Amino acid sequence: MGFFDKLFHPDRKEVLDKGLVSTKKGFFEKIGKAIAGKSKIDDEILDELEQILITSDVGLDTTVKIIDRVSKRVSIDKYLNTEELTVILKDEISKILLENNTEDLLDFECGPQKPYIILVVGVNGVGKTTSIGKLAYQFTQKGKKVLIAAGDTFRAAADDQLKIWSERVGCQFFSKGMGADPSAVAYEATQFAQKNNIDIAIIDTAGRLHTKINLMNELSKIERSIQKALPGAPHEVLQVLDATTGQNAIEQCRQFTEVAKVTGLILTKLDGTAKGGVVFGISDQFKIPIKYLGLGERIDQLQIFNRMEFIDSFFKRN
Repeated sequence: MGFFDKLFHPDRKEVLDKGLVSTKKGFFEKIGKAIAGKSKIDDEILDELEQILITSDVGLDTTVKIIDRVSKRVSIDKYLNTEELTVILKDEISKILLENNTEDLLDFECGPQKPYIILVVGVNGVGKTTSIGKLAYQFTQKGKKVLIAAGDTFRAAADDQLKIWSERVGCQFFSKGMGADPSAVAYEATQFAQKNNIDIAIIDTAGRLHTKINLMNELSKIERSIQKALPGAPHEVLQVLDATTGQNAIEQCRQFTEVAKVTGLILTKLDGTAKGGVVFGISDQFKIPIKYLGLGERIDQLQIFNRMEFIDSFFKRN
């Protein structure tokens, strides 16, 4: 075991290694083909590397930044082999992750405020309900008293699904039923958390389409309602994004951050996609901390995001 291996959580790292297999396979196969038989890194290889990054959903702006940095380093010594190019690429991508506001967490953490209010946003189908359930599980495992509040009052199944999750996890559940005013739900759930000695309250919202401006603006209203019930809350606004949607996830992030004060991101379904490069694009473009990764269906397969672990797994050859 090397020195840096000791910095990683062994069980979590193993899950992460397996979860990134699909992304890594396509990425490094393409790089291998691009530099096969080449004795030096020339403009042709850099052009192909640019296409590889774009097709891996890193995003155009971030890709241009990476290629520019790699080009400057390669220009010093063009006679580089495959491994040397990979080392440079790893180094520059690592720097991009270090430049955003992500703090490497060792475990699921919340601030000192009690109750600690977490508002969860995101479009339908990204894994929002499942992520809420998994978050609640992680916090209850740490001995926290948790509340799940059903703020998606437009979809009957949302209420039922969250209730099932609360029973499965062993936490409290708050709902005003189908058709209730989401802002009222958020307000009363926050009051309920205060009165019932809740440590962490996780409040769901409707899976709004990011193209519906009127619905998106309602998020601002929900945030104001929570703050009215508890000044300074919500303490965290987590947006859930489906990594398999690639560039669409980046567009969703752009739209949501315009109307909600998103403080962190949850990237789901990362284990089932070759588009894992979206992690780099989102990190670079929005400078919003990536906090959690969804790497499987099991209740314990929501992981904290640790930059060092992610980079090591991404560039690790299986």
